[in-house]
Amino acid sequence: MPSIAVDAGPLVALFDNSDRYHADAIAFVQATERPLVTNFVVLAEVAALLPSRVQIDLLNWVLGGVEIDENTAIDIPRIVEIMQKYADLPADFADASLVALCERRGIERVASLDRHFDVYRTSARKRLKNVFAAGRA
Repeated sequence: MPSIAVDAGPLVALFDNSDRYHADAIAFVQATERPLVTNFVVLAEVAALLPSRVQIDLLNWVLGGVEIDENTAIDIPRIVEIMQKYADLPADFADASLVALCERRGIERVASLDRHFDVYRTSARKRLKNVFAAGRA
């Protein structure tokens, strides 16, 4: 079964009870049957937005069922291309790393709160389908 690449927004919402998308994030995680995958760049962004005590909960949850793709280093040339192409958004390192991960692994679905994921195209000019569309900012 194909994976869903998870961006920082839904992960922050999942672990921040005050986040306006907290309930949506819980519902998403409970409803999805597809494996979830992310990378260290996204996890670092999430950790930077959460208090230290909550970071431990995040990491324990990730260890329990989210695949951490460890190949971001080989994606750096493509990440740079993506960031340059979408500089007007702006495309940050975490977003570009997730797009590159999707390209490399053939993942077509992403869970994000960012509207600009609708703009990104893979190198094959395919649009990533945002499956966390409910309540996007």
